[in-house]
Amino acid sequence: MLKIQTLNQISPKGLDLFPRDKYEVASEFTSPDGIILRSFKMHDMEFPSSLKAIARAGAGVNNIPIDRCSEKGIVVFNTPGANANAVKELVLTGMLIASRDIVGGVEWVQSIKDKEDVAKLVEKGKSNFAGNELKGKTLGVIGLGAIGAMVANTALELGMSVIGYDPYLSVEAAWELSSDIQKATGLETLLSQVDYISIHVPLLDSTKDMFNSKTFAMMKDGVKIMNFARGGLVHNDNIKEAISNGKVSCYVTDFPTADILGVKGIIPIPHLGASTAESEENCAIMATKELKDYLENGNIRNSVNFPKCYLKKKEDGKRITVSNRNVPNIISELTKVLANNSINICDMLNKSRGDIAYNIIDVNGDITDSLIDELKSIDGVIAVRVV
Repeated sequence: MLKIQTLNQISPKGLDLFPRDKYEVASEFTSPDGIILRSFKMHDMEFPSSLKAIARAGAGVNNIPIDRCSEKGIVVFNTPGANANAVKELVLTGMLIASRDIVGGVEWVQSIKDKEDVAKLVEKGKSNFAGNELKGKTLGVIGLGAIGAMVANTALELGMSVIGYDPYLSVEAAWELSSDIQKATGLETLLSQVDYISIHVPLLDSTKDMFNSKTFAMMKDGVKIMNFARGGLVHNDNIKEAISNGKVSCYVTDFPTADILGVKGIIPIPHLGASTAESEENCAIMATKELKDYLENGNIRNSVNFPKCYLKKKEDGKRITVSNRNVPNIISELTKVLANNSINICDMLNKSRGDIAYNIIDVNGDITDSLIDELKSIDGVIAVRVV
């Protein structure tokens, strides 16, 4: 039986995909084969030798020690696109509440609850909360992955002009974009033209605080910024200064911190981007399928630390998977050990990503414990598994 540990509450729509004759699923295991989680912070967690894979039911993996996982041959999955529609809808909500003072208007109406002739007061006071429409304005989308592409396409349908920027745009992502979206040649070109900005890039060392006093200076006065990606992408002191001097008229963020609360012009949302029942179900289903395919077949899809690697498995086939450091001669060493043990290779796939390489090897012959030990002893091999 394979053991799956849950570190957060995971939708049953996903967990029910683990067949109970092959899997045990529980929140407490001393030696799980796989872990599925959402926001649980794993950095201080000890990993048992049994752990083969971790699946994050969501896109961000900042709560998982990726480097440590890679060193131990633990494949880390995420679920890109599973929560995209939920985040997209909240981004559009952010654009609307940034444009029309809906929040301020609602708060004011609540404050006149005990006044006489509320209807008359509403008619008199509504002009204080007037705003602008989205139609005819220009939106800049920075990062055109699953969420960014959906935001860009929907903004077009609302009558906006859209400029996109993503230096790492994949072919698959490009296919999702409307041909009416303009492609910026650089970030500064985009920032100088747009009325709204929606941020959809990962938080990395290279992107931390990428929106700061320097980039704010490139923008049009009165720009409205949506950040539903990661809080660390925007420098909090600099955004407060940009709000106070009118460079930014409104900043909507899904990542509130104490230092930006209570600042006029900043609308904090309590990290609701993926907080829909549909999103949680979609993420759980995708995470479960990724774990199952890896544990049962050795295939890797949507990993953040290992290469994509898929090879259809024959029903009665024998399969060995090998994780190794991406250095020369490993494949020749693997095949040499197999040949010396009279193991014939039927099919083989080798892929690499950065410092990590991964091999799927379908074989004929008896796979013994001593053979596996020989493979593990090869210099540079991280993990060997019989599937």
